[in-house]
Amino acid sequence: MDLDGLTMYVSSTAAIGVVGAGTLLHFVQKGDRVLARYSGGSIKRGYLVGEVTGDTLRFRYTQSEASGGIHGGSSVCNLITLSDGRARIVEHFAWRTREGSGENVFDEVKNS
Repeated sequence: MDLDGLTMYVSSTAAIGVVGAGTLLHFVQKGDRVLARYSGGSIKRGYLVGEVTGDTLRFRYTQSEASGGIHGGSSVCNLITLSDGRARIVEHFAWRTREGSGENVFDEVKNS
C-alpha cells in the first residue's frame, strides 16, 4: 500500500487515546519511509516517522497537545484496503511519555 499523498481521519480511538474525530493526518511516503503531520481536536501539531514492511507500518510519534503537554510513543500498524478501495490503518500504540497503550483506526478521506 502506498500512503503517499493520503489524508486520513480518525474513525475510532482508544479510551486512552488523544487523537479524535477532528484529527487529520497527511502522509508522505518515499520508498519504505513514511512520515505524516497531523493536527485537529486536542492535537495542536503532531508528527510521525516510520517505515512500511509489507502490510505493516511501524512508527514513532510526538505531539503537542492543546492541554500544553508534549507527548509521544511508538506504534505498530496493520495496513488494510477497504472494499471501496480506501486505505485503513489499524494502529496499536504504546505511550512512552505517559502510561498506557491502545488501538486507533485511521481511514482515508474519500475524494469527492
